[in-house]
Amino acid sequence: MSNQIPEEVIEAIRKANDIVDVVGDYVQLKKQGRNYFGLCPFHGEKTPSFSVTKDKQIFHCFGCGKGGNVITFLMEIENFSFYEALQFLADRSGVPLPDNLQLKKESSLSQESQDMLSAHEWLTKLYHHLLRYTKDGKEGYTYLKERGINDPTIDAFQLGFSPNVAQFTAEFLEKKGYHQQLLVKAGLLRVTDSGEATDRFLGRVIFPIRNHLGKIVAFGGRAIDDHKPKYINSPESELFHKGKLLYNFDLAKRHIRKQNEAILLEGQMDVIAAYQAGIRNVVATLGTALTDFQAKLLKRYVNMVVICYDGDRAGLDAAYKAAVLLRQSGCEVKIAHLDPDMDPDSYIHAYGGEAFEKDVIKASDTFMSFYMRFLKKDYNLNYEGDRIDYMEAVLKQLAKIDSPLEREYYIKELSNEFNISIAALQDEIFDYREKFGLNKDNQQKNRYTSSKLWNARKSQLLPASHNAERYLLAYMLQDVRIADKVQDKIGAGFQLDAHKIIVTHLYAFYEEGNDPDVSLFLGRITEPGLQKIITEIAMLPLQEDISDKQLDDYIHIIITNRTDKVTIKSLKEQQKIAEQQNDPIKAAQIAMQIIEIKKQLKNMN
Repeated sequence: MSNQIPEEVIEAIRKANDIVDVVGDYVQLKKQGRNYFGLCPFHGEKTPSFSVTKDKQIFHCFGCGKGGNVITFLMEIENFSFYEALQFLADRSGVPLPDNLQLKKESSLSQESQDMLSAHEWLTKLYHHLLRYTKDGKEGYTYLKERGINDPTIDAFQLGFSPNVAQFTAEFLEKKGYHQQLLVKAGLLRVTDSGEATDRFLGRVIFPIRNHLGKIVAFGGRAIDDHKPKYINSPESELFHKGKLLYNFDLAKRHIRKQNEAILLEGQMDVIAAYQAGIRNVVATLGTALTDFQAKLLKRYVNMVVICYDGDRAGLDAAYKAAVLLRQSGCEVKIAHLDPDMDPDSYIHAYGGEAFEKDVIKASDTFMSFYMRFLKKDYNLNYEGDRIDYMEAVLKQLAKIDSPLEREYYIKELSNEFNISIAALQDEIFDYREKFGLNKDNQQKNRYTSSKLWNARKSQLLPASHNAERYLLAYMLQDVRIADKVQDKIGAGFQLDAHKIIVTHLYAFYEEGNDPDVSLFLGRITEPGLQKIITEIAMLPLQEDISDKQLDDYIHIIITNRTDKVTIKSLKEQQKIAEQQNDPIKAAQIAMQIIEIKKQLKNMN
């Protein structure tokens, strides 16, 4: 597809989208030196090994090896086709694609899924229009107004209403050309016992559910009378997996990054009330407990998550389970405290958004404070046995905390509450940490965070000729003059096949008149394996000004290595002939020559 789009258009779109900004929509990046680091979105890890280089406009993971430019990144993370990635970046930056290319659009989604998406879009517009402007939606509109939701918020979330008319939705979508079978599969219609296809959300206020790209993939419906259940969601489909989406994530993620904190709520109305009150970094699960996938998704974006669930027993239990998952994913966690008869929506309605932010969110407990309070409900602390069991449970949890200062803070609390010496509590924690293997130095920590360290370790494992080729290519990627010199001296005569292919492409790239630009060069490479190698090489730490002598040394190593290998091959052929002619003395002499050359090669490498 890429060869059908003018190169100047691709280049304009690529340059209009800084890779740090685009990747930052998916990964929490922190600047270290000239590069940005974060948790790799392509493989599970707790220590950052994923690097983005602003000046070269490339990314590379030192853990899994993935790398490329901004277009490659979107193709990898979103499973986009080349065109979809380009269209996404064009829309994001406001750079128009030529009109004649719009008709050639590719999609990584099946035609069925594309039809489902468009059906959801049509239905969202219909439900919203009915709610805002017709008598059919008046009861839904009245319900939202009574809940304190204003018109701008209704419009922002595209809230709607499904009238209590069984065939209304089916007839509307069928007139738009959608087949009933598709609509049933998408969960927009349900089939009754009598075989009739009716609207799944009859008589309910509609909450469109968007994915992280803002595409509507499902609906939530809230009954406004005595219908049971009170809340229903679309069934799961190819587009909609409850355990992989967070409500409002598409709108909240930029606020999450800006404030370096996510607020996790339980319900859609909680999110809407908070959003309307000016608290924008809010997301919610979709009627299920927080999943491991959702916890890891949040960790990619932020370190701190504040959990604010309902204040009743069920809410506390759910908050504890969510906190454990988030901590396992590497997040810091705080838990907000609400009275048992309160949820975030009702609190905001009663006291306002400012009080919610100040007295609930900012006053949140640390995980240990919450845990100690949460755990007490399972013990009768009037009994000595229960007190001991409670303290042991708390100490086991404290032992998992790496910060000595934090551990000491809670040890003092336990000591004061139960009149136990601090020394005894510390000894107990030490024993637990020994048992958990937490007192040992973690030598692997941050092993990939420094690209220089990682490259140095890798270089130690490679032969000198391989390293010479890698560093020579790295300098060639940033300097046409060096590339011209290497082309004159050795052409494509590199030992490794991948390096031969890369250098051949690089010569052609420069012959077209292009300036050094790794990101642009990567756009010419279609083989993912080569893209990984190029980004890895481009991340090598280089000298600002390399001397001609140093370049000549690299070239000499490559030429010598290549010449010696040709010589060994020729000597082996001569040795075989000597053996065939029954001349063991000559064969032995040749064997000694081969051994000597190999020894020299080994010493050089």
